[in-house]
Amino acid sequence: MREIVHIQIGQCGNQIGAKFWEVIGEEHGINLEGSYGGDSALQLERISVYYNEAHGKKYVPRAVLVDLEPGTMDSIRSSKLGALFQPDSFVHGTSGAGNNWAKGHYTEGAELLESVLDVVRHESESCDCLQGFQVVHSLGGGTGSGMGTLLMNKIREEYPDRIMNSFSVMPSPKVSDTVVEPYNAVLSLHQLLENADACFCIDNEALYDICFRTLKLTTPSYVDLNHLVSLTMSGITTSLRFPGQLNADLRKLAVNMVPFPRLHFFMPGFAPLTAQGSQQYRALSVAELTQQMFDARNIMAACDPRHGRYLTVACIFRGQMSTKEVDEQLLAVQTRNSSCFVEWIPNNVKVAVCDIPPRGLNMAATFIGNNTAIQELFTRVSEHFSAMFKRKAFVHWYTGEGMDIGEFVEAEGNIHDLISEYQQFQDVQVVLEENEEAVGEAEMEPGDKEH
Repeated sequence: MREIVHIQIGQCGNQIGAKFWEVIGEEHGINLEGSYGGDSALQLERISVYYNEAHGKKYVPRAVLVDLEPGTMDSIRSSKLGALFQPDSFVHGTSGAGNNWAKGHYTEGAELLESVLDVVRHESESCDCLQGFQVVHSLGGGTGSGMGTLLMNKIREEYPDRIMNSFSVMPSPKVSDTVVEPYNAVLSLHQLLENADACFCIDNEALYDICFRTLKLTTPSYVDLNHLVSLTMSGITTSLRFPGQLNADLRKLAVNMVPFPRLHFFMPGFAPLTAQGSQQYRALSVAELTQQMFDARNIMAACDPRHGRYLTVACIFRGQMSTKEVDEQLLAVQTRNSSCFVEWIPNNVKVAVCDIPPRGLNMAATFIGNNTAIQELFTRVSEHFSAMFKRKAFVHWYTGEGMDIGEFVEAEGNIHDLISEYQQFQDVQVVLEENEEAVGEAEMEPGDKEH
């Protein structure tokens, strides 16, 4: 079986991670004590992708829970999920990173690193055929961003041939906790560019908009936001956890989604998203799902896909539906919106279909897009970074942990390069179209122009 080691790090990572285990536990029929109480043999067929089987038919998540302060861990231990994780999987420090990337990456985080790697090695060595790692963290704080990227670097050194995925929560101006978020985010992105194979960019601002506009929640809480994230994570990992008509794994996803190694930042989306009261008025069909998936309002990164072009797309459909209809609908989208897809990658939409719908729905779809418009997100963070760094504001907190100021300059340059790479592939298309028009006009008869 192709196993995945799941690592959740920092306060945000642990809260989203806990929700993820809750959702996939329900889907596989694993109760809060870890015993199976499901109703379908399919639920156990690939259970070992995420769970280890302990004696007495107890299923234990293959998860490593990390934080630099004990608070988040204690709340998971005392929550209803507490008995599910094995006690050795919890690794925490005492002092916290205080929203300081350098503390997570160079000082506090580096001290805790070896004990985390021991748990990761232990989990990896007990696998038959390790497929890769998934890290859940945020980029705005100190632990998830600083120590999260440090951990990814080290795992990359030890397991260079395994896939490294990250679910990264991007900071956004509307939902901001700390003033140094842009520093932490740019320094993390600098690392993620080099050490991740695929990075799913989830954005609090977009989640907040979805809750507010689409789900009609007047005051969305983090519980609501985290629920959206866990639905998406469960959707992205469906084809790994259940046998489907088309199987997919982390490596296939990465090979099909990443045309150039640095451009591996994806926008996730989920459908159906409907307000609690209006569900009975919507007929769920493949057409409806497809339309919602490609809707800019369903995208969980705060950038507008209509401002860019899709390099590649992956769609994961769940529920009883005909593959033929799915193919027809996706073809229709590509034909109708051909200008939104780059034409130099033919057939750039990958589809997976799985018969088992998520709990409480009879069909659903998850969307993963690699769109050049994601540069908007990097531009936003980078502008905030530059505004503060010009005046060297707050920099002493970082250099005080032994970090070199040159790293800020390098990280800033790297993000600017990334933005211009995305822009370059967006412009290729425009140039191609202009050339075609010019050729078309040249081929006209001289007399045609007057008409």
